Amino acid sequence: MMSTGHQDEPPTAPDVISPKSFLAQPVPHLPGTHFKYNTAATFMQSAIVQKVTGQTVFDFLRSRLFQPLGIEHPVWDSNFQGISLGGYGLRVCTEDIARFGQLYLQQGSWNGKQLLPAGWVAMATARQTSNGSNPASDWNQGYGFQVWRCRHNAYRGDGAFGQYCLVLPDQDAVIAITSGIKDMQAPLNLIWDKLLPAMQPKPLRANAAGTRQLKEKLARLEIRPAQGSATSPLAAKILNRKYVFSTNDQMIESLTLSSSDAGKTITLAARIDGKDFTIPSGYHEWKKGRAPLFGPKLAQFPDEPIAGTFAWTADDTCVLKSCAYETPYHFTFALKFDGNQLILDSEANVAFGPAKRPQITGKAE
Repeated sequence: MMSTGHQDEPPTAPDVISPKSFLAQPVPHLPGTHFKYNTAATFMQSAIVQKVTGQTVFDFLRSRLFQPLGIEHPVWDSNFQGISLGGYGLRVCTEDIARFGQLYLQQGSWNGKQLLPAGWVAMATARQTSNGSNPASDWNQGYGFQVWRCRHNAYRGDGAFGQYCLVLPDQDAVIAITSGIKDMQAPLNLIWDKLLPAMQPKPLRANAAGTRQLKEKLARLEIRPAQGSATSPLAAKILNRKYVFSTNDQMIESLTLSSSDAGKTITLAARIDGKDFTIPSGYHEWKKGRAPLFGPKLAQFPDEPIAGTFAWTADDTCVLKSCAYETPYHFTFALKFDGNQLILDSEANVAFGPAKRPQITGKAE
């Protein structure tokens, strides 16, 4: 219900969050009386399941939820004690999110089997806690059991930067969205302003032209690659040189740009906090690899599927765009080469805190 009695949320980083850190947090309010969105409280539910069953909540749910719903490849990160994070770190595809919403829409029933008690689903999706009074905000409509109430008698689960599982019981509809945005109210506003009025109690007439336009639009959708030139007259001098950085908050120790196919693919070799990583990038073509998520909190996730592109925006500047495609995050790295120096600017599309990182400078070895 997000009403544990905390005024401030306990720490949530994977290397810190634990039952001990949760229970050490002051509780100035009477539990059940004060709404405070609390990721650590959800982690505690995960810890309780593990304590009682001897299984992580992830393993506990495999046969009971994920497999019956046909969710084939879920990933759920753990804290330093091996406890599923609970409040975040679960990765499934957008269709899987829709399956979960459909389960709730069907009152816990799936393919004729009751996976969740219907009465519990009704309680979980009802208003259990008051969380504000703004009628125009979908964050002020009340909170159930791990579920946000919305306007228009809808309810939802949502994750960082625009991961939505929106259920509209009155319209018999489920909307699943995966995105990476800062304004999380904006897509909900679009749904209420554009999609909801178009929903009707009877089937809509077939619209061949509209269906064709939608298919064409979907076929053109992309995450835009890095923009610029395919090569630089300085590339031969820049590639395969190692640049070393003095101690910095980003923990970047060295960077090297290299290419083994005449510049069609550029690989960024990075040493970060004592570990070596390589990030391949193609020109107007996404190349896949694995690398850590960048940033203070994100760095706790050291091995993520990524895809990269590059372009030269000037003779002395190479821009690499890295997409962690199982997460909301995209990262852009601008490497400007000035004699024996490399000036690095980096920025994320969204972040917990500043998206733009401080500029750092390295020197050629």
